[in-house]
Amino acid sequence: MFKQFTFAALMAMTALTAGCASVNMASDNQDAQAKTFQVSPDKANIYVYRNESMGAGVKMPVALNGKPVGQTVAKSYLMLSVPAGHQTLVSSAENDSELKLTAEAGKNYFVWQEVKVGFIKARNNLQVVDDKTGRAGVSESKLIQAQ
Repeated sequence: MFKQFTFAALMAMTALTAGCASVNMASDNQDAQAKTFQVSPDKANIYVYRNESMGAGVKMPVALNGKPVGQTVAKSYLMLSVPAGHQTLVSSAENDSELKLTAEAGKNYFVWQEVKVGFIKARNNLQVVDDKTGRAGVSESKLIQAQ
């Protein structure tokens, strides 16, 4: 029994760290523009970033207010321009992580998609981080073409 559990755990870890999932990436120009962190005065920007290599082979779908906006992979981010007001992000993996925030026009929000080891596949946790931490995480990641 212990050997079977150990083998299953080893296989799960391999699945979390092996392979390279791919998604449609934005152009280098779009990535550079997003990294200027400029915000429209009547909108807010939400950056959802995943700057870790953990779970590199796992795509994690992200939805904004119930609508799919893209899938993250290791070292990637989404930039979502939203109207001021209540916003709900949901990221799916072995679990669903939901984050609600109230966006103010003219502001940037940074949401770190933390990847954790799960039982069968990776788990995730969305959390708002401060401006300095968020900018650093986005800067070391590449922009995903939002849906």
